[in-house]
Amino acid sequence: MSEITDFDALREAMAENSEQPEGPARNTRAEELLLAAEKLSIPLAVIEALGHQLKVYNYSSEKGKMFVPFARLLRMWDERPEDFDAYETHSLHWVFKWVSAGMLDQPHIPLASIEKWLGEMERRYRLAGHSERAVRSAEHSVAAHVGDVARAERAYAAWLAADRDSMADCHACELHGQGWWQAERGRDAEALELWRPVLEGEYTCAHEPHTVLASALVPLVRLGRLDEARACHLRGFRLVRAMESMRGAYADHVEFCALTGNEARGLELLAERPAYFTDDGQPRSRLDFMSVVALLMDRLTGLGLGDRRVPGPAGREWTARELAAHARGEALALAARFDERNGTAHVSERARARMARRPLVERLPLGVRSVRPAPPPAPAGTAAAVDGAGQPDLPALLAEARRLSDHLRPNAVEAWAAAAEAAEGVELDPRDRAEMADHEAMALGPEGAGLFERAAGLYAEAGDPGEALAARARGAYVRALAGDVDGAAAAVTGLYDEVLALYAADGTGLRQTASVVMSRARILTRRAHDAEGDGTVLAEAEAAVREVLALVDGRTGEDVRLAARVAEAQAMLGELAGLAGELKTAAELFARGASAFVAAGLPWFAVEYEARLASLAHHLGDMTETERALRAALEHGGQQLEAPGRAQLHLQLGEVVGGRGDAVEAAEHALEAAHWADEAGESATLGAWARQQLGGFLLRQGRWAEAAEVLEAALPDLNAETHGDGAVVQTQWWLGDCLSELGEHRAAAERRLQAAEIARHWPEQHDHATLAHLAGESLGQAGLAAEADRAYARAGDLWRTLGNTHGLIRSLRARAWLVLRAADGLDEARGLMAEAVRECEAARDAAPDEKSRQPFVAELGHTHGQFGDLLTRSAVEDDEDAAVRDLFEEALAHVVRAAEVFASLGDDALHSRTGAELAAGRLEAELDRPADAVARARAVLAAYEGYDCAGTGDGDGEAEAVRARRAEAEQLLRLLTERPD
Repeated sequence: MSEITDFDALREAMAENSEQPEGPARNTRAEELLLAAEKLSIPLAVIEALGHQLKVYNYSSEKGKMFVPFARLLRMWDERPEDFDAYETHSLHWVFKWVSAGMLDQPHIPLASIEKWLGEMERRYRLAGHSERAVRSAEHSVAAHVGDVARAERAYAAWLAADRDSMADCHACELHGQGWWQAERGRDAEALELWRPVLEGEYTCAHEPHTVLASALVPLVRLGRLDEARACHLRGFRLVRAMESMRGAYADHVEFCALTGNEARGLELLAERPAYFTDDGQPRSRLDFMSVVALLMDRLTGLGLGDRRVPGPAGREWTARELAAHARGEALALAARFDERNGTAHVSERARARMARRPLVERLPLGVRSVRPAPPPAPAGTAAAVDGAGQPDLPALLAEARRLSDHLRPNAVEAWAAAAEAAEGVELDPRDRAEMADHEAMALGPEGAGLFERAAGLYAEAGDPGEALAARARGAYVRALAGDVDGAAAAVTGLYDEVLALYAADGTGLRQTASVVMSRARILTRRAHDAEGDGTVLAEAEAAVREVLALVDGRTGEDVRLAARVAEAQAMLGELAGLAGELKTAAELFARGASAFVAAGLPWFAVEYEARLASLAHHLGDMTETERALRAALEHGGQQLEAPGRAQLHLQLGEVVGGRGDAVEAAEHALEAAHWADEAGESATLGAWARQQLGGFLLRQGRWAEAAEVLEAALPDLNAETHGDGAVVQTQWWLGDCLSELGEHRAAAERRLQAAEIARHWPEQHDHATLAHLAGESLGQAGLAAEADRAYARAGDLWRTLGNTHGLIRSLRARAWLVLRAADGLDEARGLMAEAVRECEAARDAAPDEKSRQPFVAELGHTHGQFGDLLTRSAVEDDEDAAVRDLFEEALAHVVRAAEVFASLGDDALHSRTGAELAAGRLEAELDRPADAVARARAVLAAYEGYDCAGTGDGDGEAEAVRARRAEAEQLLRLLTERPD
């Protein structure tokens, strides 16, 4: 670190330190710079160093340190005000506000001292001629803090009534404070209206919209504006994450997670900032933080997770229950210190109320990975129905289980399980035991074959041979599911023959017979899948399915089970048609089967076939039918649709809706897909896909910060093995675009380079070239000129190999602008621009026809125009007049050539031509050729005669361009005609 030997070096060092991240390292450097300033023996140097120190303390966790440098500054002002220049005089009065707020944050400073300080601030502002607006704002803060509502309301009114002057906080900060008070008083809608200009970006500053985004979270949720709350969390947390001084806003985000079913996300936030548990430089923000820690830990304990390990203060491990007690104790102890200082109970009451808040919504999906912590397994449940003595009512349980199974209702298997549990130790007749065994076997799937045999024996014992055959047929089907298709087919054939004979002899009913016939059809269809392409097997399966329809169709009556057989048979015919390659027929049959399930009052059974129909329709290119089927599947699945299926359907629907251009609805479906994938335990697979899609849809809406947060959450789970390297590259690419829009150019470059490194191994190199080019842009904007030049050179080589002349030319121009930044870069920049001109001309001359030639002509015009602009900007003040004149002459030749090239393209390049004409006019004016410059300005105005620039409808952009060119030409004319000869 170089020694500070003069005032300029000190100022440069302070400016550099101001750009460093908030924290102790920056504060320490400010202290070193103050010592260096004192050695210079320049009063203003010490004043500026004290001001710098005060500023970095204020924006850190060591706010309590700022009182010492401020006291010294104030003493210096009182002793020798003439040592302060205008800027430092303004700064001294400005930081009165910081100090008054800082005193409130420190419970060891007596309230009387704060009130005295408030009076001193008022006196000094009055002497300096400032409005009382800032004073009344500070008074409002004092009154609100101690809980004096009447005084706070009076001060609030006076604050708003006073004139805004140079001492008033910026608009963004003022609106935050005003909205905070409205929310504090329970006026959420009024608060959000005040915050609206900040949330929309109309007013910003170094710490806004950071705090407004945080403060708005709970009011938005209370008002039911959940989409806005989610957006504010994703945008706002990204802003405060790296800012050490914003512990209070950080706490608001933790609280939001605790109140919206995002407890796991809240734990992640705590883990990111371990120092927040112990930093004591600003007790009030620590009180806020510990209060919401207690809130979150109580929430986890209430979910049965009190023994879960959680992040907490360093030095030991914490459970949620332990940390809840610790955080509550710390928060209440801090609150008591404030209340003792203030002489009220307001701070403690407020802290207790915050810690006692209840969730506002059960779950608000955020799009980022955050699986809700699962409570420990509950002990074995007891039956819901009980008799008068509080014992399980077995007859009622059996009746309910039969009702559900007879009508194919969801949870029938669970109802039979509850009945079986209640029946332990109870003597039952064979029929009851048969049905219990049957449904237990259904729940076990392929492992239930043995139980189906037991159920069959019990049905036979109960005198129902048809149901015994049906149970054995179900057992045969689960053998097929387990892989023994041939064995299952052999077994079901005998059962089929038996049931038909029994049915013909009136020994069983239609329902039992249909069950066996359907099991046979299912097994044969399964065999058709395994023997794909075997027409004989396919025909046998189709005949078996049609036999189900021949047996049941038209004879279902009120029997839901029989209606379900008809619907399933229609869908199975669709399945077989698909195996035969008859995709349109398959789609029609799936639609017919799904409709039949819905008509039978069994919509949840339609979901599988609507999903298959959607897949077929998508394959056939029928996006309208694809979308309809997916929507129907989601609607018909309702609450019965399990999380994995719900996630898949939402993800597919999002892709379809996004494909027709509706990024807003597509994002909603991707968000739902991410949520349900997390709930299904598929965060790293399906969830990563959903987040990737969600990030892309948010990006398409220009919601850069939200998209970046979601894409960053997706990246750790995306990998080439599971998702393909294309998905990884696309995510990095999108993330780079977001970061670039957010001004995070170095980070954007890293993402783009990482994506380019993967794409460089692909056979097709266009993406590699594009990403290298984009990385060059980001590196250049980050001030890394040498790295940017290498990236552009890499892109240029790729563009040349690909035969993409436009890309090559633009990379050459970009490199020219980069090297111009170097002290001796003009010659190299000139060479690169000249090479770009040659490439344009070569491509133009090699074009086979006029249509393909014109884009290269336009590129040539733009290159000459940029060449002229580059030469003009290369002139510096200390150049010799003759050297500057030569540069301007050379630049003029290029912009004149640009105008000529654009003129050859006719009206399509009118705005480009007139832009070049005006650039030439400005250069001619600099070269003392006013007549030529005037002629060019008048030519531009003449070119736009008769153009309507009212700006309506689709012509707004065109009208704006016309207005802009006319305004430039008129301004140039005024400058030339008004200047003295």
